[in-house]
Amino acid sequence: MTVATGAVTGPVLQRGTGEVPGDHYLPADPDVLLWGRLPCAADAPVLSVAPGETVTIDTLSHEGVLEDQGRDPLAFFGGHGVAPDQVLTEAIDLARSDRPHSLATDGPHLVNRPIEVRGAQVGDLLAITVLRLDRRVPYGVISNRHGRGALPGEMPGGPGTMSVFTPVVETADGAFGELPLRAGGPGAVRFPLNPFLGTLGVAVAGGVRPHSVPPGPHGGNLDINLLTEGATLYLPVQVPGAGAYVGDPHFAQGDGEVALTALEASLRATVRFDVVPASEAVERFGADLAPVAETREYLIPTGLDTDLDVAAANCVRAALGLLQARYGMERHLAYAYLSAATDFDISQVVDLVKGVHARIRKADFGE
Repeated sequence: MTVATGAVTGPVLQRGTGEVPGDHYLPADPDVLLWGRLPCAADAPVLSVAPGETVTIDTLSHEGVLEDQGRDPLAFFGGHGVAPDQVLTEAIDLARSDRPHSLATDGPHLVNRPIEVRGAQVGDLLAITVLRLDRRVPYGVISNRHGRGALPGEMPGGPGTMSVFTPVVETADGAFGELPLRAGGPGAVRFPLNPFLGTLGVAVAGGVRPHSVPPGPHGGNLDINLLTEGATLYLPVQVPGAGAYVGDPHFAQGDGEVALTALEASLRATVRFDVVPASEAVERFGADLAPVAETREYLIPTGLDTDLDVAAANCVRAALGLLQARYGMERHLAYAYLSAATDFDISQVVDLVKGVHARIRKADFGE
């Protein structure tokens, strides 16, 4: 089932058009993408870069190309008033390709094949800094499917997939997503956009590509909405060269992502890759190297587990280790500080492995 909110118009960043500010450019051509799986050590790099170099990566949302939406983005988006020239050509090419994909066995997400960061070794941290995010289309989709979300069996209230088409509305106060109060009825709600990448990761050891849905030590589908422009995610390198990738672009997401997806829509992302040597990584972040992020305002340790209570406990432990390593804070005092001053947010509850992240204010420590 789909819900439309009317025709849309706006700029579209097709392959190779518009600004490409990175040192390298990686389009979202079908042969560049993995669909539903994440890179492993057996995957050859699609690009090799030096630490400190930047890459502009065209990401592609899975919404509109999946089988339960017809695997025909021209028809799917055309049914919501989107003109053919406003549908990304990479989405059309992927849907028409012979690329095998099944939601029964694969995840939905599209990510680039691995990027080698020369010199990165196991034990180092790969730092992925998001420098710029540009919307590629003036619309997105919010979906609830295959018995998932925070209320499986209760929502969406009917069989099949519920895909809510969501146009972007440009106003003098900025860009907003817009949803009707009732399908086909009067009235609407608008919410601010906050583009970010739901998936940033490194390749795993071995020859088996992980499913794209559950996050882990490799990063992957973390769905932390703080990973917007200016944020850096640090990930423990698991294979020589790191094998970096990004994907799962969002225009907006509330903490929890309760309906399964949030406002999914394609972005052009410019990111920088840096390597933190193993010895420095331990000094800065502690010995228990789980994914940790940083913005101008916050340090953001993470906790992951299939059980939300365990994920929260893991996040607290990661926060304690981070405060001890970075500031030399005694564990019992750090525990007291976290309880008094730090918010622990639910990243998402819908990706099989649930996520919790903390927001530790750097200003509290004089940074």
